[in-house]
Order: sequence, then C-alpha cells, then structure tokens
Amino acid sequence: MTITDPPRTPDQRRRDVLDRLEREIDIWVSTADAEGVPCLVALWFVWDGEALWLSTRGTNPTGRNLRNGRRARLAFGDTRDVVLIDGEAEAFTAEEVPAAAAEVFAAKTGWDPRAGRAPYDFFRVRPLAVQAWHEQHELPQRHLMRDGNWLVPTGSSPVPASDM
Repeated sequence: MTITDPPRTPDQRRRDVLDRLEREIDIWVSTADAEGVPCLVALWFVWDGEALWLSTRGTNPTGRNLRNGRRARLAFGDTRDVVLIDGEAEAFTAEEVPAAAAEVFAAKTGWDPRAGRAPYDFFRVRPLAVQAWHEQHELPQRHLMRDGNWLVPTGSSPVPASDM
C-alpha cells in the first residue's frame, strides 16, 4: 500500500488488524516501571480472539512491569503498516496459566515456557485501545477501539471520520 492508494475503510482496517493478530508471531512490547523508565522488547504472542498471550521471565524488567504496572503498549514492526494496541495485563505463573492458553502458545511458537528449567510467566493483555494506519492519509480514522470496545464492527458500513 502506498500514499497514492485510497485509504482503507475502518472495517477493512479492523479485518487487517485481526488477520495480523492471527498470523504474526512477534510483537513489540513496551512497558514502564513505577519511575517511568521505559522498556521495549519483542516477544512471541498468541491471540485468542479477545486477548494476547505473552510469555517472559517474571524477574526481567518487562515481566516486572507487566505484573506491577499492568499496562502495555504493543506494536507490530512495520512502520508503514502501523498497529498500536494499548492494553491491560494480567500475570500468571506457569502453574496458574490456563492450560489451553499455554498449549496454543506452544503450538504456535514451537516453545513451551512451562517446560524449561528457568521460570517463565504468562501475561494476558486485553486490548483497551487499537489504532491502525498505512501512511499519513489514514491517520484521521486510525482509532478502531477505545475503552475495550471496537468502534466499528466487522462487516459494517464505513464510519464517518467525525465519529472516529
């Protein structure tokens, strides 16, 4: 997609975001500690239709920030196909994580964090806000979710820019 292509409808952007959540394996995870010191890492993830599941050591900065601050900003890597997800995190030890979530994570990534010697935690990140855009001309309708609610349902007619 280029700047000369017509902007996608909000419905198409939502479908594109959901497609990326299903097929991508890596996502950038941005957190901050209590003093506001940022941390940015790429982690594997799984989308379950409602939330993203991540796994990292509970003792590293990202694990501590997700457990203590309970907030994260997630992003896919392409700067010309931007997806930003602001979410609320819930932490699970390897013993507490729902078995279905851990098994889907292991099947998609080829790695089961529960099987190693080092302890890894799981984090469920529920989206609260989603933005998506290709190039500058899609910025006016970039907000697809606010307060955990999709602004445009899949299969709906286009939403006027003034409503976004």
